[in-house]
Amino acid sequence: MANDPCTNCNDTGWVLKDTKGRMVATRCRCFEERKGQILIRDAEIPKRYANCSFKNFEPEHDDSLRHALKIAKQFVKNYPVQDVGLLFMGSCGVGKTHLAVAMINEMIQQKSVPCYFCDFRELIRKIQNTYSPDSPLTESEILEPIFNKDVLILDELGAKRTTAWVEEMVFYIVNYRYNNRKLTVFTSNYPDHPDDEEDFRNEYYKKGDKGKENLVSRIGVRLRSRLYEMCKIVRMEGDDYRQKIKQAGYRF
Repeated sequence: MANDPCTNCNDTGWVLKDTKGRMVATRCRCFEERKGQILIRDAEIPKRYANCSFKNFEPEHDDSLRHALKIAKQFVKNYPVQDVGLLFMGSCGVGKTHLAVAMINEMIQQKSVPCYFCDFRELIRKIQNTYSPDSPLTESEILEPIFNKDVLILDELGAKRTTAWVEEMVFYIVNYRYNNRKLTVFTSNYPDHPDDEEDFRNEYYKKGDKGKENLVSRIGVRLRSRLYEMCKIVRMEGDDYRQKIKQAGYRF
């Protein structure tokens, strides 16, 4: 964030203007600029994804990726009347996290929306660490932005296998945001087949047969059901961008 003082307002954020003989205080142009910088900082976007935007998302020739980009743009355009979140679902490297972060960047830049990015595994690790006697943070401090930011990106949902404690904690978070009408955007590498009710109800399937690893086996039936209630599912297909494009571009 820039440290240079504003010469227009001397860093007060206000300027005085003569309006028909009366001096009126108005916001300085630096206020919105610095507000955006603060929102970006507080969103805690990982450095690797900081420059993700709609413009540099490359859908190649895949219809599902072009459709996902269209949905992401519409989400930003509709906010704040948007009333459902999104679940980007697809294999590694198709651009799920890129699109999710691009949405944050656009909402902050265009509409000054308080957003927050969180990796699913990192969130669980941080919460578990608060149970240590020498933890510098409490559970409530970790959960404060998770609960209260207007838009939350929860990346890599299901990356950590569900235990009873994990399932209960994540459902508590998701349900809190749902009940308080806070929008949440999820990404997940795991497939789901909601129309296949025979498999959906099969206990062996829920527990995670390695040959049938899916969203239910990773997060549990109850949370999976809540996701379908609160999110539009956006399925993304295509090649692994990191493997196909990045590797081809490396030169030594």
